[in-house]
Amino acid sequence: MGNIGRGLRHIARAVVDYALPPRCPGCGSIVDDDRQFCLSCWSSLHFLDGPACARCSIPLPTALPGGPVTCGACLAAAAPFDGAPAAVAYGPVARTVALRLKYGRRTGHARLMAQLMARRLAALAGDAPILLVPIPLHRWRLWSRGFNQAALIAAELTRLAGIPHDHHLLLRTRATKMLRGQGRRERERIVAGAFGLAAGAKEKAAGRHLVLIDDVHASGATLRAAARALRRSGAARISALTWARVVPDALMTSNIFDFARVDSDMFDERMTG
Repeated sequence: MGNIGRGLRHIARAVVDYALPPRCPGCGSIVDDDRQFCLSCWSSLHFLDGPACARCSIPLPTALPGGPVTCGACLAAAAPFDGAPAAVAYGPVARTVALRLKYGRRTGHARLMAQLMARRLAALAGDAPILLVPIPLHRWRLWSRGFNQAALIAAELTRLAGIPHDHHLLLRTRATKMLRGQGRRERERIVAGAFGLAAGAKEKAAGRHLVLIDDVHASGATLRAAARALRRSGAARISALTWARVVPDALMTSNIFDFARVDSDMFDERMTG
């Protein structure tokens, strides 16, 4: 009976693939399997595995190998987290995947993103047990969108890596306007005080390494505001992990996007493709 069942599933999958063939999440071309990039899109992704700031994880391609290094910005004012790695640099393909998840309702993309983020999650491992904390949406935005993309990614990371997540530990205490087009200081002002701890958060966070999960890290205003709120929980360590990070042109000349025009929750456009 087991062999028959497997045979029927194989036939059913073949029929579905013929009618609705798997497509590249970056460009839509037909590929061999679900959640698989075509060669062109895969080749265009820039994985952020090189030297980086020990505090904010901004790439430092000219840093000498050896011990931890700190960027100039963190030397002037340290980021409120202990590392914020991302899977890939923000570019056309990474942007398309994020937009299709958030606005195109391609929720299966959360698994694809988590698969590549899991590599960077392993690098955050330490003595304290990790608890994933997705960046929350305000209830009005959650009701209008129907889901929180950060929570979907966190759930997939839990499934892949076996690390628990808690999407109730951190709260969005007030609605904030879109960050698009705002300067760095204005974005910091908009999200300041926008996050708070849920009841019982300190008990859940005690002795844990809390890792904030989000889709895009641009200016970092949202992540920093959330990390400051988590600092009050008494956690042993606070980090962040995202799908894509906008890297200034001075550090990565292949990145044509202006970091001031993007952030983890600022898109007001819709993508249905």
